[in-house]
Amino acid sequence: MSEEDNTHKHTHGHSASCNGHHDHAAHADLDTADGRSRVAIACVITAIFMVVEAIGGLISGSLALLADAAHMLTDSASLALAWLGYWFASKAPDESRSFGFGRMRVLAAFTNGIVLIGLSVWIVVEGLLRMMDPQPVLGIMMLWVAIGGLIVNLIAAFVLHGGDNNDINLSGALWHVLGDLLGSVAAIVAAVIIVGTGWTIFDPLLSMLVAFLVLLAGIRITHRAGHILLQGAPEDLTPTIISEELLDQIDGVLDVQDIHVWLLTEGEPIVTLCIVAEEDVCAEKLLDTVKQYLVEEMNVHLSTVEITYEPEYGPLSVVPDPMLMTGSF
Repeated sequence: MSEEDNTHKHTHGHSASCNGHHDHAAHADLDTADGRSRVAIACVITAIFMVVEAIGGLISGSLALLADAAHMLTDSASLALAWLGYWFASKAPDESRSFGFGRMRVLAAFTNGIVLIGLSVWIVVEGLLRMMDPQPVLGIMMLWVAIGGLIVNLIAAFVLHGGDNNDINLSGALWHVLGDLLGSVAAIVAAVIIVGTGWTIFDPLLSMLVAFLVLLAGIRITHRAGHILLQGAPEDLTPTIISEELLDQIDGVLDVQDIHVWLLTEGEPIVTLCIVAEEDVCAEKLLDTVKQYLVEEMNVHLSTVEITYEPEYGPLSVVPDPMLMTGSF
């Protein structure tokens, strides 16, 4: 293999990858713009009614309303944080950040998950205190404010639910709103019971039930975001899965080594690997085949693949440079 041929092959592999990544990036930009608009709308709606609910909770003495208002306060801040995550993600890569700011969405989701967990703990503690020292509650006022909160949360949830289901940032924002929605339902039920029976203890009891559901959502969001931040592999795209599929589906592959797979953001896996090829296999054709398979069958648009031949002696690292070929996706 001449030096000119080797250079041509490397350039060809890199060119093909750029075209594939461009289409993927364009689609991601559209998803980001849509998610940012939805989060902004939900943020404004939530912030406006949060003030109304806080006032209603203070006047009526309802912990359920105050807890829901506190939740909506954190939601407003979290939705604003999610919007900032989208704004940063839309910024172009630079010399210091070759991947750009895409992971800001993941960082925002991780922060939102932590806030959900902390908020749940606060509601439980406050609920226990209310159970030990019951407070009077104005049931009728509580009921009307809770109904208004339910309507607002339904609108916000509808706006967010229409976005990309694989967007972890949007998912974190949606879970915040769904937690509010559950809080409003609990406040309505508590208000009806209080009006009908006078049993104010149902106010903190239902508040703590909602807190438990919100806690589960917070743990789920934090776990997903933390897995990405720790460069974890997708569940359906582990090194073992990649190795087995390439060995089984592509002719000329003797072994797949040094596999690393992680997520840039949710739905954007990155893969690096080394293919040990049979001696009579054309490196350029094999490289193109592997990259095409990664894109079409595994949805991997960012990959670095090295092709090498099985050496007669010693480890793979001693293979002469003319026998090595690398392409980037």
